[in-house]
Amino acid sequence: MPRELLILRHAKSDWDSVATSDFDRPLAKRGKSDAPKVGAWLYREGLVPDLVVSSPAERAKQTASKVCKCLDIKKKQIVWDVDIYEAEAPKLLSVLGRCSPEAATVLLIGHNPGLEQLLMHLVGEDLEIPDDGKLLPTATVARLEMPDDWSALPCGSAQLISITRPRSLKG
Repeated sequence: MPRELLILRHAKSDWDSVATSDFDRPLAKRGKSDAPKVGAWLYREGLVPDLVVSSPAERAKQTASKVCKCLDIKKKQIVWDVDIYEAEAPKLLSVLGRCSPEAATVLLIGHNPGLEQLLMHLVGEDLEIPDDGKLLPTATVARLEMPDDWSALPCGSAQLISITRPRSLKG
């Protein structure tokens, strides 16, 4: 059975918020509109994950909640993994390694630069950098075809299917 990984960077955060820490920074107005747009697109594409693993940082939590609402996934089904926050690729690989073998499609919601590092590791040298230099701007989803084992993900082991930015979506 083919496996897929959906890597989603949290939606646009509010840099002007009164949050006392980076961890507590919420979504901006644009982020609040982009997240459900992404969720609706995933639903239309039939990309409903078996497992959702998200950073518990406020902007990622809000993104996960809005996306999952569109996918009929309840908040209590989301796995909040603190290891995703401020993680680099090796730590994100260990997060994926803990995913259930039964999960054919996993949605991983987190932050840059770690998610871009993970994407570059998984896809390897075949990855083309967009003209603006940003692989995963906010609320962007990378869809990858993955090997059979979540715990064995060497460099270049995945195949990039698509990268979808929220501005390209209707809604």
